[in-house]
Amino acid sequence: MKKSLFWLLALVLSPVAVLVVITPMDSQKQYIFGLLSIGILFLMGFSKRRSVSVIMVVTSLLMSTRYMYFRLTQTLHFNSSIEAILGMGLFLAEVYIWVMLLLNYLQTVWPLKRGIVPLPDDMSKWPTVDIYIPSYNEPLEVVRDTVLAAQCIDYPKDKMKIYLLDDGKRSEFAVFAADVGVGYITRNDNKHAKAGNLNHALTLTQGELICVFDCDHVATRVFLQATVGGFLKDPMLALVQTPHYFYSPDPFERNLSVGRNIPNEGMLFYGPIQQGNDNWNAPFSAAPAR
Repeated sequence: MKKSLFWLLALVLSPVAVLVVITPMDSQKQYIFGLLSIGILFLMGFSKRRSVSVIMVVTSLLMSTRYMYFRLTQTLHFNSSIEAILGMGLFLAEVYIWVMLLLNYLQTVWPLKRGIVPLPDDMSKWPTVDIYIPSYNEPLEVVRDTVLAAQCIDYPKDKMKIYLLDDGKRSEFAVFAADVGVGYITRNDNKHAKAGNLNHALTLTQGELICVFDCDHVATRVFLQATVGGFLKDPMLALVQTPHYFYSPDPFERNLSVGRNIPNEGMLFYGPIQQGNDNWNAPFSAAPAR
């Protein structure tokens, strides 16, 4: 309903947007218009409401489109071939940037923020899960923490099996898997890398659901209880992709005084980008857990 009203309002205000883009202004008026627009965006940045974010996107897009209209109608006048080549090259680069800006805004303007779907109280209705931990050349001290954390996941043990998928065919990994009581799967070749490793394992296990952890990621205890419920609610659901978080700060968090107050790159990708993809029914599988 909200999105329908948004598109209706956008249609009604589109003539105003066109006027904002094409109305000629002298340098003083353009300067005032730019400062007002930047000031409005700055003040709106303190609000967390989605409607305010949409207004910020529209304002930014109008300013960028006005600039492109100015470039198209006022600046593409050349006195020589070299000026035309260089000038058109720059203009086409700016057109590309404007198109990418537009597509990125369409992708992320309304991210779909899903909540956790609880599992039924009757555990007998919980599906069986096979946990895959693929590895190729990572050291055992890295993979060990991932395997042990997977064993600590709060899920019925008779409905959860863990498999170490060793594409490196290392004897110490086989011994470790046997010692801690998890399955160990390897294959004769390494065709298609990790995808081939996973596809090979699919032919050997029987779980109703597959959970994949990158071998250097540690799952929380509630991971399966927070993700499996969606598959019971929606039989057409094919994938649940989760974000990841780092124990140690990244270089920006470590070197800037604001530290973790600045969202890191992972929060951008697994937040607005993937949630925006979800709104278009187009999220995709990405490390670490899915």
